[in-house]
Amino acid sequence: MLIKSMSLQNYRNYKALSLDFNPGTNIFYGSNAQGKTNILEAAYVSGTTKSHRSSKDRELILFSEEEAHICTFVEKNEIVHKIDMHLRKNRTKGIAIDGIPIKKASELFGIIYFVFFSPEDLSIIKNGPSQRRRFIDMELCQLSKIYLHNLTNYNRLVLQRNKLLKELYCRTDYREVLEILDMQMAEYGSQIISMRKIFIQELNEIIKTIHGQLSGKQEEIFLKYEANVDKDHFRDILKKNTDKDIRLKTTTTGPHRDDFSFLVNHVDIRRFGSQGQQRTAALSLKLSEIEIVKKTVHDTPVLLLDDVLSELDSNRQNYLLNSIRDVQTLITCTGLDEFINHRFSINKVYKVTDGSVAVEN
Repeated sequence: MLIKSMSLQNYRNYKALSLDFNPGTNIFYGSNAQGKTNILEAAYVSGTTKSHRSSKDRELILFSEEEAHICTFVEKNEIVHKIDMHLRKNRTKGIAIDGIPIKKASELFGIIYFVFFSPEDLSIIKNGPSQRRRFIDMELCQLSKIYLHNLTNYNRLVLQRNKLLKELYCRTDYREVLEILDMQMAEYGSQIISMRKIFIQELNEIIKTIHGQLSGKQEEIFLKYEANVDKDHFRDILKKNTDKDIRLKTTTTGPHRDDFSFLVNHVDIRRFGSQGQQRTAALSLKLSEIEIVKKTVHDTPVLLLDDVLSELDSNRQNYLLNSIRDVQTLITCTGLDEFINHRFSINKVYKVTDGSVAVEN
């Protein structure tokens, strides 16, 4: 699959921008804070509806403007699709595929797959459980509409249940409603737990080899899924914790509190790993994403690499560059020397300067 072109209006620091992409390697270079990352972010938003660094659409819109527009043309199985996305400060985003408006974001997933590399990837390992849940949810939502359906419904029920818990503190007659919500939550939540468990198992099969090669076979990695509750006892635990949840006015049980750990040579590197170990694990994780997409959809994703080479030593740089030679890639960097020194094939070069982009070859 490929992203063929993209145009932006009022997006971040771009008033208007139109780009055509090469099916190979596309490099955007320039000084910091010129708008390179915004291009990769816009591509990712067009395929997933989400930014990798912001949760609010209004933050993506050019200051003083009310709306932004992203239009991308993507190719999958030799069929070209047009994705139009309108971002609005005070309303929900509007999305159309091939000129037809869609009502649910789930209709967009599956048209194109992105794998995003950025210096922030380290936060998946170092930060709290919400970062790791976000990673696994974004990957599974791209790969499975069933997972997206279950997660959307589950999150809606958690919000409803939390609202009800606040009211139950004064209105005990709402308990019957709580039982209905618990039953529905257990149904969707159990499926989420099952799919996350399978995903982690598949990830372990792939990441073990990649991490071994990156570490010179000195380290062995294992991802351990830490489910908050056993799926077969989910509803019983919800019922058991009802009084505590009413007292705390929040739902304390369920996959919205899951986590997973990174064990390197049996040591939890979230707590006891060096920065080098954490960085290698993060790179292994992102490279494993590529292989999972290939295995699941029998196609290659589009890679978005945001200034990641400067964070890696020469061994890891070489491994990464060798791993992406057969995949369409959009890369940002401050200079071209690191690619020339590695004799890496560059298909198209863009220079980014203060919100303007010039093609150099």
